Amino acid sequence: MTAAAQKGHNQFGALPVWDLNDLYPGKDSPEFKAALEEAKALAAKFEADYKGKLIELTKAGKLIQSIKDSEKLEDVAGRIGSFAFLQYAQNTTDPDRAKFMGDINEALTALSTKTLFYSLELNRIDDADLEAAFAADPELARYKVWFAELRKAKPHQLDDKLEELFQDKSVTAFSAWNRLYDETLSSLKFDVDGEEMDIEATLHLLSEKDGAKREAAFHALAKTFKDNVRLFTHITNVLAKDKEISDRWRGYEDVADSRHMANSIEREVVDALQTAVQAAYPRLSHRYYKMKARWFGKDKLNAWDRNAPLPTSDERIWDWDSAVSTVLDAYGRFSPDLAEVAKPFFNSGWIDAPAGNGKRSGAFAHPTVPSAHPYLMLNYLGRTRDIMTLAHELGHGVHQRLAAAQGPILSNTPLTLAETASVFGEMLTFRALLDKTTDPKQRFALLSSKVEDMLNTVVRQIAFYTFERKVHTARRNGELRAEEINALWLEVQAESLGDGIIANDGYEVFWTYIPHFIHSPFYVYAYAFGDCLVNSLYAQYEKSSDGFAERYFELLKAGGSKHHSELLAPFGLDAKDPQFWSLGLSMIERLIDELEATSP
Repeated sequence: MTAAAQKGHNQFGALPVWDLNDLYPGKDSPEFKAALEEAKALAAKFEADYKGKLIELTKAGKLIQSIKDSEKLEDVAGRIGSFAFLQYAQNTTDPDRAKFMGDINEALTALSTKTLFYSLELNRIDDADLEAAFAADPELARYKVWFAELRKAKPHQLDDKLEELFQDKSVTAFSAWNRLYDETLSSLKFDVDGEEMDIEATLHLLSEKDGAKREAAFHALAKTFKDNVRLFTHITNVLAKDKEISDRWRGYEDVADSRHMANSIEREVVDALQTAVQAAYPRLSHRYYKMKARWFGKDKLNAWDRNAPLPTSDERIWDWDSAVSTVLDAYGRFSPDLAEVAKPFFNSGWIDAPAGNGKRSGAFAHPTVPSAHPYLMLNYLGRTRDIMTLAHELGHGVHQRLAAAQGPILSNTPLTLAETASVFGEMLTFRALLDKTTDPKQRFALLSSKVEDMLNTVVRQIAFYTFERKVHTARRNGELRAEEINALWLEVQAESLGDGIIANDGYEVFWTYIPHFIHSPFYVYAYAFGDCLVNSLYAQYEKSSDGFAERYFELLKAGGSKHHSELLAPFGLDAKDPQFWSLGLSMIERLIDELEATSP
């Protein structure tokens, strides 16, 4: 089926929008209502069949059937939840869509409460009995990694009734605050020189060539953020306290330990990444922004100039077809098979590209469920950076498609490795654009843009992670005033950006629009992990491309069925080795060296 396309953006051509019929024809359709009833029936049957019986089934060699039934339920419920979320993301300001998502979230939470016993009881199975079951049943043994991850959570489990309470209360706890944040952010308006704009369009102006437009956008953002900072401060305080309560009850020592566990990564690996990046600030961001200030004939850059394009940069508006061909050609040059996996996204209603109209800000790739397909959301505005965003989210989508064969449980990739395919897709697209650029000035500008993207992915995200750590740690001593959060933000930004960037009045409230702080505390280091990992991977690819694509495909196909150490071993990489991070960071440094050597 060919997706409908939005015609209202003449400079972009026809932009694709989602066709959610692959999930359900509509929220009032018989198919959707039947699926919801099926999910309820499956959940009730699952509880009746397995609650209190898993230890006995393990000893009898029949545990695998429970996993199959669990995955069947997860697929049906996941499809329902995906449909509700995706239709909401298209217009978060529509009260009917918001109500529908809220109602479905409540229904799915009620179902998940019925099946909450499953992981709790699995962790009560004796280790020896479980190992014997693995040895006797190869099909069950395929899930050993999943069981190992469950076992890590065992010390943090509460008794069953408390777990049910936590689950039931999630609808009125963090989920409710997440929704309030999203709807507030999407509905904000920004007055840019008398023109009312939404957040995506206003943020987009910060990368405009015209300095006056950048400055006007910055002040418009600052004013509206300041007008709403009391609400954003309250949401931040509530969610940080909510997390602290959960962490305290579950016995997590560090504010980020629950995230590390979810990511299947050791705390010392993340600490090593953070330390390595922070130590590299002077060689990377501090050095680059001082160079950029000189290119603009200034001693220092204003905050609104940080992502300003160079005067020589290619600021043409790319129509949609050109963006698509650029990315697919880059993917195909690496591997024709990779391009083939990507192609269905562009003619099947799997991408929603237009910006505005209450649509959720940013971009994402939603995996939905293995029996369906991913959906990509963009806010496409035609710049080279938008092409990179397309390459990034398409990488996620390709990864999700390749991993789908692992099934609902094992296809879920930890966040650290989940950023691998996305950042690798960006790198392939950048290299393809660079190879086609013959004009020295435009090549210089393109290199500069890539360095800035890398700094935004590595330096900025580790700064975000540091900021979150400070906020969550400070919140344990009581509520934080907006001024205190602002001060933590400015402290971390000064440390990461260096004295080449001015923290202009208003910049102190720019923490308010970062959705990851709200939706996924401590998620952000995954971007830095992914970028450094891809830099290391790409260095291996440049050394020898023989067999690389095949090994890369195997990594993506594995999903969450293997630990990151096992997946990186075929490439000769080890995230626990300090040299791993040095290799990734050195690629950024080499690009800065090249810019300095050819600086105008």
